[in-house]
Amino acid sequence: MKRALVVAGLMVLWIAIAGLFAEPVRGEEAVGIRLPRIFGSNMVLQLQVPIRVWGWAAPGSLVTVKFAGQERSVAAGGDGKWAVTLPPLEAGGPHEMIVASGRDTLRLENVLVGEVWLCSGQSNMEMPLAGWPPRDTLLNSAEEIRKADFPSIRLFKVERSVATEPQEDCTGRWALCQPQTAANFSAAAYFFGRELHRRLGVPIGLIESTWGGTPAEAWMSREVLAGFPDFAETIQNFDQLQVAARQLEAWLSRFPSFDLSTVDENSFWEAYDHGDASYAAPETPDSSWLAVPVPRAWENTSLGEFDGVVWFRTWVELPAAWSGKDLTLSLGPIDDMDRVYFNGQRVGGIEKAGYWNIDRTYTVPAHLVRPGRNLIAVRVIDLRGGGGIYGRREQLFLAPGEKPLQKLSLAGQWRICPVAEIRGSRLYLYPGAEAFRERPQLPVALGARTPTVLFNGMIRPLVGYGIRGVIWYQGESNVGRAEQYARLFPALIQDWRSRWGLGPFPFYFVQIAPYNYGNGLSPFLREAQLLTYRRVENTGIVVTTDIGNPENIHPANKQEVGRRLALWALAQTYGFQDILPSGPLFREMKLEGNRARIFFDFVGSGLVARGGPLTGFEIAGPDRVFRPAQARIEGLTVIVWHPEVREPAAVRFGWSDTAQPNLFNSEGLPASPFRTDTWER
Repeated sequence: MKRALVVAGLMVLWIAIAGLFAEPVRGEEAVGIRLPRIFGSNMVLQLQVPIRVWGWAAPGSLVTVKFAGQERSVAAGGDGKWAVTLPPLEAGGPHEMIVASGRDTLRLENVLVGEVWLCSGQSNMEMPLAGWPPRDTLLNSAEEIRKADFPSIRLFKVERSVATEPQEDCTGRWALCQPQTAANFSAAAYFFGRELHRRLGVPIGLIESTWGGTPAEAWMSREVLAGFPDFAETIQNFDQLQVAARQLEAWLSRFPSFDLSTVDENSFWEAYDHGDASYAAPETPDSSWLAVPVPRAWENTSLGEFDGVVWFRTWVELPAAWSGKDLTLSLGPIDDMDRVYFNGQRVGGIEKAGYWNIDRTYTVPAHLVRPGRNLIAVRVIDLRGGGGIYGRREQLFLAPGEKPLQKLSLAGQWRICPVAEIRGSRLYLYPGAEAFRERPQLPVALGARTPTVLFNGMIRPLVGYGIRGVIWYQGESNVGRAEQYARLFPALIQDWRSRWGLGPFPFYFVQIAPYNYGNGLSPFLREAQLLTYRRVENTGIVVTTDIGNPENIHPANKQEVGRRLALWALAQTYGFQDILPSGPLFREMKLEGNRARIFFDFVGSGLVARGGPLTGFEIAGPDRVFRPAQARIEGLTVIVWHPEVREPAAVRFGWSDTAQPNLFNSEGLPASPFRTDTWER
């Protein structure tokens, strides 16, 4: 009976929204010849480099490409693939591109030639102009969106895709930069592109390929990662994983699904109902559901890597004295959304994105409270990254009154039931409570954090499309593995450069901002990023110690992040001699008796202590005990000392998770954290 209720509810939901989620037919795919989605109307093609265009057509058919007075023809191969290369062009447009084969013709309109940049990384690059309210907000968001009207800036956002094998195409579409399109586009990328557009006066194309909470290894190819012993076991299991992943996709394809990229995230989940009344009902049996410890991110339970909709249930024994009283129900933070029921009746919930780290506290009305067994049921929706009821044990309780003296802990074993799964941008609706048990098992956890999968799904389809370079903001997910990152990150850069075959194109990246990780390990990750700048040619590092937020991993000031990335491009790529791209970067230390003199690159017009005496310096002697140091600017150097350190051996600067030191150059750019030692932790 319960299964029938769930199926009936599913059918009602599906019929009601089928029209809303019907995917439109793309003009580029409506004929026998096909282009990758990175080619389309409103695109920007990279100036001053050969323009490569490719696609698919009937095997052996002649394909002709016409663009800006140029024409090239080629025969499609036996596999239907074809490619042509057109001569380089200068900035301009709009143009029309015509791709024809036999009676089939594609027309791509409003095409510009300009500067194209690939913008990638995790959540701080993904964070859009609209932000993720209420906690992760963008500085002056509404005003920035209102002003984001630049017809010659074009935006292409690669839809999320996890793939165990390299893909030849992605999902996305070029759009003019307007308030409605810019609102959900990378803020850091937008501000970078806006600055370039203003200074260069040419069309700008921005390709966003991002996924929050993802490590560097997810963005690297299998061939390159195979050279890292750390990932040998995962790589060895990939052949099995690919087979199992295809089985999983085939299994999911049996179920109704729809494209989440076509809907408003908040309004959709507020209206979403997939048999909720049944899953929340006390009479529905749950003994066959999975048992997991709560609180804990479900990735660390038997559920494993999973994005989607999961029901949580637990039974509690209440004393008779609590009858007829309102109860306080505290669940701590829930990632991402929740809908909470008590004895089958809804008592609260947050069903908007951006509240993943907000504590949940709800009131259970007195009329629902009864002595003895009572059921708490929570529908949790996780869109990406970690999921579940994950706070501290003491945050989970039930108690009478608003400021209770007596509490009943809710920490312990709960029953869970996955009922819908998100893969990429699609939501698959399971037909009943037992469906998950039939789900094909994978030999390796498969999700956005799995090595190589984002390269396969979100970078490989772009390879060959002309770009000037890359901007990158990532590293938070590799904190704690700095030594490994110091090898991974340069390998990632070389991996991408070799794929494109454009030589050592510019690769400018953001050093992770101050944030209370709670482990003191983020300085080592910042050091790994600084070392990458030192060791890899044609790179640039943006320091963010002054624009971070120690209590929020997503700082609000993305305007300055984008501007500082643009400084590197303008100075190093486009040759603006009047622009200094960086704040002071440590060069060397010289000992002068009981003092250390620090030399920097990028001192510009001089060194400045912003807001008072210099902060953030530490000094140690041979005992390796660091003491807060005194420091002063002397010319273009900094002198560091401590009365108790008679024989200096090492200096550190900004060496903590949350350091916000005040050394800048006169151009207003902050100095990067550094250390002069190589001592183990």
